[in-house]
Amino acid sequence: MKKSLLTLAVLSLFYTESSACAWSDPDYEYFNLFTQSIIRDKSYLPFLHSYSTRFYSDFKPSQIPDDNTYAWKKFFNNQLNYAETDYLVNKMSINDLNALKKGTPSNTLLIKLGAGFYPKYREAVDYLIEAKYLEPYMKINYVETPDSFYYRENESSQNATNLDYRKTIAALTSLYNAAKNPEIKQRYGYQLVRFNHYTRNYDAAVQVFRKYVEPIRLRGAIYFMALDQLAGAQRGLDLKSDANWNFFQVFMNSKSRKESAFVSMKLSDTASFNNIMKRAGTSQEKNMAYFLLGYEDFNNPIPTMEKMFEIDPDSEILKVMAVRSINELERSYLPIYYYHNEDGNTSAQNATADKNSDQGKNTAAEPKKEELSFWQKIVRFFKNLFSSKKDKTSTESKADQSDDELLDNPNRIPVFSKNTYWYDDKTKDFLDDLEKFTYKVKEESKDEYWQIADAYLKFLKKDYKASTEILNEITTTNPEYQEQIKRMKILNDIVSQPKIDAAYEDHLMNDYAEYFVDKPEVKKDSTDTADDYYGTVPSTKDFLKDVLANRYFLQGEDGKSFLMNNKLSDLQYNPNSSLVKSVEDFYKKPDKTKFEEQIIAKNIDDVGNIDAFFAVIYGDRAMRQADFEKAKAYYAKAQGFKGIPRTDWNYDAKKLMPTQYPAAAYNGFNNISDLVFGYNVWESFQSTAEESMKKEDYTPFPFIKPTMNKLQLADALLQLKRIGSGKDAKAAAANQLIGNLLYNTSILGYYRQLFVMDIDNTNGGKYDFWSTDRKNPYQYYYKNFTDQSYIEPDNFDLAISYYKKAFDLFADREQKARTLFQMASAEQGKYYQYEAKNPSKIDYSDPQYSEKSDAYQKQLDQIKNQKYRTYFALLKNQYANTETAKELMGSCSYFGYFMR
Repeated sequence: MKKSLLTLAVLSLFYTESSACAWSDPDYEYFNLFTQSIIRDKSYLPFLHSYSTRFYSDFKPSQIPDDNTYAWKKFFNNQLNYAETDYLVNKMSINDLNALKKGTPSNTLLIKLGAGFYPKYREAVDYLIEAKYLEPYMKINYVETPDSFYYRENESSQNATNLDYRKTIAALTSLYNAAKNPEIKQRYGYQLVRFNHYTRNYDAAVQVFRKYVEPIRLRGAIYFMALDQLAGAQRGLDLKSDANWNFFQVFMNSKSRKESAFVSMKLSDTASFNNIMKRAGTSQEKNMAYFLLGYEDFNNPIPTMEKMFEIDPDSEILKVMAVRSINELERSYLPIYYYHNEDGNTSAQNATADKNSDQGKNTAAEPKKEELSFWQKIVRFFKNLFSSKKDKTSTESKADQSDDELLDNPNRIPVFSKNTYWYDDKTKDFLDDLEKFTYKVKEESKDEYWQIADAYLKFLKKDYKASTEILNEITTTNPEYQEQIKRMKILNDIVSQPKIDAAYEDHLMNDYAEYFVDKPEVKKDSTDTADDYYGTVPSTKDFLKDVLANRYFLQGEDGKSFLMNNKLSDLQYNPNSSLVKSVEDFYKKPDKTKFEEQIIAKNIDDVGNIDAFFAVIYGDRAMRQADFEKAKAYYAKAQGFKGIPRTDWNYDAKKLMPTQYPAAAYNGFNNISDLVFGYNVWESFQSTAEESMKKEDYTPFPFIKPTMNKLQLADALLQLKRIGSGKDAKAAAANQLIGNLLYNTSILGYYRQLFVMDIDNTNGGKYDFWSTDRKNPYQYYYKNFTDQSYIEPDNFDLAISYYKKAFDLFADREQKARTLFQMASAEQGKYYQYEAKNPSKIDYSDPQYSEKSDAYQKQLDQIKNQKYRTYFALLKNQYANTETAKELMGSCSYFGYFMR
């Protein structure tokens, strides 16, 4: 039962149609290289491809023309532009129009129109006055039910039933009869249908439409507005088929009401589109019905598109179907995240006690291990998308890649290689089929769109030469097409380039600078939906940065690869040595190209003192390797260190500001307590140092100060090392203190943050055990660097070696017993490293999962006791009668269990 519940919980975190997790937005998980919105007929923008919302929304509402506004613009003989017409019809107050009627206009637009405007358009202005009077009431009377979900208190209580029904009908009928202009007459008919619909007089709405709207032989915007209201009334009468057919007519003939008509069709008839197909008589109706069927169908759309092509190869809605299919392929071929597979560098369980765990008073109880994180366990979606056809395993490093392979195989880019989750044989077959279909339409249609689509599909298939040839042959005056063509030519150029050298970087800056240079921020229109909670939609610029980052990575230029996607300050989160050295080399490079200076080097952000920043990282690594002399040399260069470059939210400035460390706080270099040489009295990372740690006897070592910086700490360790080379008790104590420091600053220790560029010991990715011996866990590039975690593993043998020296020199059995326990604690780290590299390979779907998991755990326990309990066993067999061992049995539950 527990297993089933867990499976359900895990599955609930995924969308059914993409790899996106429930807290992410799938429309932000690919690069949007083919612009869906380049279709000519913008009324179909809501029906472009989207997973995030019911309808595509990455456009400005103003891009879809309003039929009614255009109808009025034409009615007024184009005296007004679209914006002025919209203002007059939809936004101008009724008082302004009444003033115009009285001959005393004060509104600027009405004054501009002149004194002759009202006499010429008297009926139209009178209608607008009546319409503006009615508009606040034109809502259906909402009937609350016990099952109502929405809280509606703040909504306007006005609706159509607030008007006197008989008086309103009489007034509208009288105005209808008095009107001479057929279009104005039909508009009064529309108001009659709408008013009856919204007062739930459905039969009357149907009769009014037939009596007042239909007889006027106009089939413009107002007719379909009235037809929309008729269909709503028919739905109220449960005439589902008729309602659906009329909504379909609105969908087909109205530009601004397609989205609402589509929703109404779905609400009206569960078999809506199939029933529409049965009633479709004209080629236009059949074509539109096929579009709706294809839009709703989750299967292969190409058979439906074939039928649409037979009807009209120049159909705009056929382009909509095609661009949706292309977008689906983009999502498969161009994901923005790449994860390491099962054999790659994935962090394993955290072997340290959670800072919020219950504290039990012990000297060094076995740490509680956290479960693998969700990402570590589940999100291993992708195989090596950048791999060549040789299918290298993830355990190979880039050092294994020959120069010939790198130069001759430009397919090793983060784009199109086979992927076990997103990309499968069906996807490839679909790409082939869509390419064949697109080529066929291209030969028949006059629209350059199909040539562009064909070139893009060639791009997805890595045939960059053919793609470019097609693009070069296209002649078009459409600015959106021109922009897409330009972008695709750039993509083909860069993606097909086998090596990025200085000459090519100059080419990038000379010809494509706009795709790399950041533009000044522009205040966005309130209707711009391109950015939202999830940030900026991935773009061509982002894609090209990833391509170059991957190329630099494969070329061994890790520093440049890193800085394409990250800031210098980000090194603090995963300060592995080889990458840091490469970034430093680039920083110090004297002859940077223009591209390197303006595009890459701009990510060398303010870390206070850059040289000191690097020196601290190198010094920390030397300390973890117990090379105290080298550490001291680096720390001597780091005295200008300004602190680990973190940020805090400044409420006064309303922005993130650099962290200002208090004078006595640890900042990555200063203010280290002498408790770092002590030992823990219980395993609690959230407790204060004074609660968790206890000092050793520092009396023989006056150079150990209560508070030190890292330079002083390294110097103290060098002095301890010299003293430890002796043969007396003082030498034993010196070695024990060095062992304590190495253990306390390891992944298991209270001061584990000290040499990994962190400010405290709270849990996080830096404190993971890793399942690989590779020195660099990044396989493709350094994108999302801060989303991963990697610190070179601890060498617990270093701490054990110093403890062993102390053990051999101590004469007192109590001191020997305590040193053995400290050695045993360090040995646990070696076991956790082993366990991380040997994870269970039992499939969770295995019917015998529980039994096999139990057996696997028993095997681990056996290995632990046979190979990683050396010092526990020695303590048990030779020192069980010491007071130290007895005390440990009482305070350390695991040791007590082991001793039994």
